[in-house]
Amino acid sequence: MAAIYEASAAVEPFFCSFGLNPKYRSAVEERGLAISGTGTDGAARVFELPEHPFFIATLYVPQARHRPERPHPLVTAFVAAAAARN
Repeated sequence: MAAIYEASAAVEPFFCSFGLNPKYRSAVEERGLAISGTGTDGAARVFELPEHPFFIATLYVPQARHRPERPHPLVTAFVAAAAARN
């Protein structure tokens, strides 16, 4: 995510009432799902499978700041990853 955003931090709209129960965080990480982004409260917000060509899951809403003339960095990165595999 840091490479996609070209930054170590980002602010994104967050409207989700779901999340990872902190009780299961270590179990999720031990099985290979990396938590690559957190909220200011430390709660998991971004998940990645490091060995996958492009598996990123967010609990924030990337499309909330997407504009046709300025696509969200995740959209651009996904399209680039798909093109590279084609």
